[in-house]
Amino acid sequence: MIKMDEVILRAPEISDVELLYQWENDKSLWHLSNTITPFSRFTLEQYVLSADTDIFSAKQLRLMIDFDEKTVGCIDLFNFDANNKRAGIGIIIDEKYRQKSIATKALAALIHYCFTDLDLHQIYCNICEDNKESLSLFEKKDFTIVGKKKEWIRKGDKWMDEYLLQLLKKDL
Repeated sequence: MIKMDEVILRAPEISDVELLYQWENDKSLWHLSNTITPFSRFTLEQYVLSADTDIFSAKQLRLMIDFDEKTVGCIDLFNFDANNKRAGIGIIIDEKYRQKSIATKALAALIHYCFTDLDLHQIYCNICEDNKESLSLFEKKDFTIVGKKKEWIRKGDKWMDEYLLQLLKKDL
């Protein structure tokens, strides 16, 4: 468990499956994770049951975000690369808990964990150009836009650019 400010980042539990089911099957969010098919409860239960796999072998880590004794979101490390000491980050906050600085606090906790406990050299994220809230969140935590992938994400019949943002440990 990782605690910072009023936020707790913790491993997923079976009791989280229903929330994960809702978030993973929210079609309006699929473009964020390149998902094109729904997840079953069974698949999510199996994922949670195997979530104790070490990040060094699984190459990913999902942590649930608790705030005020409620589970309000999750934050992920993906494409974990121990050799090059880097990982990607993704975050989702349930719609009813947005605009309360929870994402900022959760991201701060994960950044500290990445650079202190995992001894990473860098972390990065990919954010669609129209996701102004996420761009603001990551830039507020000192991530820098280092690239732009043109027409990278398809939303309906429209193509969107996607930014690559990066934070190096030495820049903190």
